[in-house]
Amino acid sequence: MGKKEQITAVITKQVCMTGSIYEMHIKAERIACEAKAGQFVSLYCKEGGRLLPRPISICGINKEKGELRLVYRIAGEGTKEFSNLKSGDEIVVTGPLGNGFMTEDLKEGMHAVLLGGGIGIPPMLELAKALPGEKTIVLGYRDADTFLANEFEAYGRVLIASDNGSVGVKGTVLDALREHNVSGDLLFACGPKPMLRGIKEYAEKAGIRAQLSLEERMACGIGACLACVCKTTKKDEHSQVNNTRICKEGPVFYAEDIEL
Repeated sequence: MGKKEQITAVITKQVCMTGSIYEMHIKAERIACEAKAGQFVSLYCKEGGRLLPRPISICGINKEKGELRLVYRIAGEGTKEFSNLKSGDEIVVTGPLGNGFMTEDLKEGMHAVLLGGGIGIPPMLELAKALPGEKTIVLGYRDADTFLANEFEAYGRVLIASDNGSVGVKGTVLDALREHNVSGDLLFACGPKPMLRGIKEYAEKAGIRAQLSLEERMACGIGACLACVCKTTKKDEHSQVNNTRICKEGPVFYAEDIEL
């Protein structure tokens, strides 16, 4: 797809979904045309003191309209600045970045299990749309604030877990998986590192392959700065070290290829 250039996108919609979770739609025809589930974009602040872009996963892709849907949580001053933007405002964006989910590995007749935790839930929505066949979708929340959950119901069976037990199974997505005796042929997951570590262990014991999307603070988003390196199980053939860049070679990896 070549070098990713910065473009100026127009915000077509921005709303507060719940609490600190916001939904932004941007007009970015080239990016929308190229993007796939599991990729991300880098958004740039207008405030001069915030030089590094903020990586935001892609929640929805509308190729016909040339729009992207981004769902993010206010985590600092940069995302707080984004939350104050309105329809008609402009924002500088680079993308699509990274390697998304390998949807072609789900063969006909296979049952996919999608697991999303916290702000790792939004990218799973576009994946749920993209994957064919039978799907079980397990979503993990802090509490009863189950943003996006109802939208997943159009694409498969939805199970919910919450940290405090206020909705669904009390505990993690793995607790919900076990309680409902869910089995599948291929796992797809995005969420915090402890969750992904648990899924990696679960997949290994069950003999199921799992694709994991790593959430990590990224600086450049194009693999140049080496700020988002993770350990791999095999040595890189060029550098001969057990490292890989999440923003460039990831953020999606097969569980057996990385160490968490």
